[in-house]
Amino acid sequence: MKTLYLMRHAKSSWNFDNLTDQERPLNDRGRTDAPRMGQALAKRDIQLDLVVSSPAVRAISTAAIVARELNYAHDKIQVIERIYRAEVADLLEVVRALPDSAEAVLLLGHNPTITDFANALSPSPLNELPTSAIVCLKFDSARWAETDRTNAEFYFLDYPRNQPE
Repeated sequence: MKTLYLMRHAKSSWNFDNLTDQERPLNDRGRTDAPRMGQALAKRDIQLDLVVSSPAVRAISTAAIVARELNYAHDKIQVIERIYRAEVADLLEVVRALPDSAEAVLLLGHNPTITDFANALSPSPLNELPTSAIVCLKFDSARWAETDRTNAEFYFLDYPRNQPE
């Protein structure tokens, strides 16, 4: 059984006209929501084997904050360039290429693709994922290469507004 956590990065700032889209940092809400979502995963006793992220500053920052809450080493976060401007097919290739030694993986990405990808894999339809949302899918397979909607089970959707204050 493989477990995939798909997360949309936390809320980012648009206050820096001199930064490229990839350089945009988290805003105050993002810096508040990301640890809350990491804590929500920790409450579920989730142990990650691998964290992969888009190279965008807002995604890497979200990944680092969530990883800290789960006692996952920051230096073990893998940055995968193609996640940044990925289409659904690109994310599927990334997931199918994950090492089979990793049972539980968190993938940090961007909308609209992360929502579209979650819907492509989930047997339960999902609305647009808000920032910091996490979808958990489990796959009845020992190999990531076999990741497919036909062997997927939807487990949960968490997001900041459904978390206790």
